[in-house]
Amino acid sequence: MSTADHRQFKDRLYGQFARLGKALASPHRLELLDLLAQTERTVESLAAEIGASTANASQHLQALRRASLVDTRKDGLFVYYRLADPSVVQLCAALRTVAEQRYADLDLIVREHFGDRSDPEPVQMDELLRRARKGDVVILDTRPAREYAAGHIAGAISVPIDDLQRRLRNLPKSKPYVAYCRGPYCVYADQAVSQLRKTGRQAQRLAGGFPDWKSAGLPIETGVSPLAG
Repeated sequence: MSTADHRQFKDRLYGQFARLGKALASPHRLELLDLLAQTERTVESLAAEIGASTANASQHLQALRRASLVDTRKDGLFVYYRLADPSVVQLCAALRTVAEQRYADLDLIVREHFGDRSDPEPVQMDELLRRARKGDVVILDTRPAREYAAGHIAGAISVPIDDLQRRLRNLPKSKPYVAYCRGPYCVYADQAVSQLRKTGRQAQRLAGGFPDWKSAGLPIETGVSPLAG
């Protein structure tokens, strides 16, 4: 192989990798992937979630589709988007890890929004698995019910954050709680921990979210919560 041929190969090779970088070069697209890591969604619901017009959200989703990061299916008048492959979750997690390690501004932004999240200390996934197997913890999924139904930590009960105050009277006080949501920067788990602790319950948040748990190959379930309603 000549030097020119090898150079052409390298240019074409890294050009393919660069397609991913180009597709991910938008805050909205990264957030869309984060949402689709929970469950498939319509364009309309995704647009509402990220505060964009349907047309704008559709353009971002098409860019992700051209990069083979998302797939679609049609159901009647609605088009549903989903992640193309579990490796997309791992790609987003890798981006998050590098940003956390290299960008001091990221930590500042998180602290400004959440405050001190070290009290109570978050629960690591392996610790939650151990406690769940012993049956000495209540695992609370604080995401919307549709996301819970699509997949959740085995044994978790669905209590969307907007329903927590109403359903507190039906939640036991004898066991500690671990709340989780979409990921480490989702506010639902923090809000749930705060509400639970105000009622005298012991509560902590999970260090990651459901996609992290699933990517680690830990036990998951699908279907509605036994305490739904």
